[in-house]
Parts: sequence; C-alpha cells; structure tokens
Amino acid sequence: MIKLTFPQKLYATEHQFNDYGTDDMRYGDITAARLKKEFRLTNISNVVDPWTMTRLTVFDNPQSRFFGAYGNNQRSTRLSAKQCASLLFEEMQVTSLPFACVGPWKYLINRMLQHFQSANGMPFNDMALNAAYQAQIINDNTKNSTLTAIREEISTRIDYENGVLPLDNIPFISKQIKDRILPKFDSTIVDKINGLGITVHDVYATRINLLSLEISKKGWCAQIKYSGQDHFGLDVNDIQKVKFNQFQFFRIWFILQRFDQFGFRPFLTNMEATITLEGKRS
Repeated sequence: MIKLTFPQKLYATEHQFNDYGTDDMRYGDITAARLKKEFRLTNISNVVDPWTMTRLTVFDNPQSRFFGAYGNNQRSTRLSAKQCASLLFEEMQVTSLPFACVGPWKYLINRMLQHFQSANGMPFNDMALNAAYQAQIINDNTKNSTLTAIREEISTRIDYENGVLPLDNIPFISKQIKDRILPKFDSTIVDKINGLGITVHDVYATRINLLSLEISKKGWCAQIKYSGQDHFGLDVNDIQKVKFNQFQFFRIWFILQRFDQFGFRPFLTNMEATITLEGKRS
C-alpha cells in the first residue's frame, strides 16, 4: 500500500495557470475603424470621445437634451491619450456602482480598476478577494459542492486499520470533484450587485491540493487548499454579447484594453483559500 505524500494534488483544471495566450489577455491590438465597424462601439462615453480624443460638453453628448444645439460646431476640448484614458477610468468607477453596491466586497472593483490603470499587467492579489473565495467554497451547500465531494470521498476511503488514505484512491476523489461545479461567483442575484460578478464572475483555472491528513481511531482532519486564477480582461466574444455590449462600463473597459491608442494591459487575478475538513469514523 502506497501512502500519500503532501501536498497531494486532488484536482486541476485543463486550463493552465498563468496563461497569457488567450484572447482576453490581448491589449492594444484593435484599430478605431474595426472597433466601430465590427463591434459597433461608437457611443462609448458621456465624458470623452476616444475617437477624436476630445472632452465632451453637454452640447456634444448624445445623452444630453442640449445635444446638437450648436449644430456641427464642436465646442469640446482636445485631450492627450493619457488625459482621455484617465477620464475614462474615472467614468468606469462611476458606471461600476450598480454592479458593486452591497456587501463587504463592493470596493474590490475600485482596487482592481486602479490596478488595471497603473500596474502594467502585474498579477493581482488581495486578502479581501481570498476571503470572498473562501466564503463561496464554505457556504456552498448544494449537491454540486466540491468541498462536500471531498469530505464524502475521504470519509469513505480512509483505511482506519492502517491509519492511511491509500494513494490509489486519489483518482476516485478527482473524478468526484470533476463531476461537481468548481467555485465561481455567478449567483443569480447576489454576485451581480456585490462586486464579485463584475470583478471575477467565472474562474479560469482551479487547483485543489490536500495539504495534510491526520487520522485517529475516531475520525480524521484534513487541510484542503483551493487555488483559483481568473483573467481581468475582455475578449472579442465578450463584447459581442448583449449582456456586455449594452453596458457603458464594459464598452469603456474594452476600449481601454484593446484600442491601439490605449492598450492598458489585462492581468491575472489570483485567489486562494485553505479550509479545514473533519470527519468522524462511521
């Protein structure tokens, strides 16, 4: 009988960590002509016109009741690309509010937008996001919970006579995890307004490790580590979907990331949670 060594991998997605080759990690690669024609991105902002790099007044803004009052005479101010981008980021902060208005994690989007603007693509790590990730895992009481699957499988497969979990049982645990739903922030209502749906929503890559396992005559205690990674970036399929394209927040995001005059770099969002699991001998 082969004993476990730690850490022991229980599961890993086919998607790899640190994958910079996906479309949502591209930046500064699309021209204005293509953005307007292929993606129908014409009305981007109420504050600036990124195509002409000008600041809009109430007379130039199509959303204003004063629009067109001066005919074709432009009254807007010319901006540098840096000034234009700065104003767009400020507008993103404002337009993010409906998606992040309740709960302890509503400020995450502010920190992630600041990171998007200034960190030049460096990975993002945040204790609050780790706490949200752990809460999602622990509070998932559905039949699709991966944590429940791990607890059930360990309880069933421990050899109490020898005080071990045999190594050849790991593939069975992995299969049970694969058949469940991995942690993500996609609840019908709450994640749409608590800041987690807009910052993470799905999780691109997940890895689950067994860090330790202590077995006694009465039961067992294990440390399970979840590691997750998402991409804070938009791909062309995202912006072509109505659920993204209809919102100014996402139109601005796509322009800041993909327009060849801006090219702000998307980044990897890292999450981790270490959870204690216990079970009694039946």
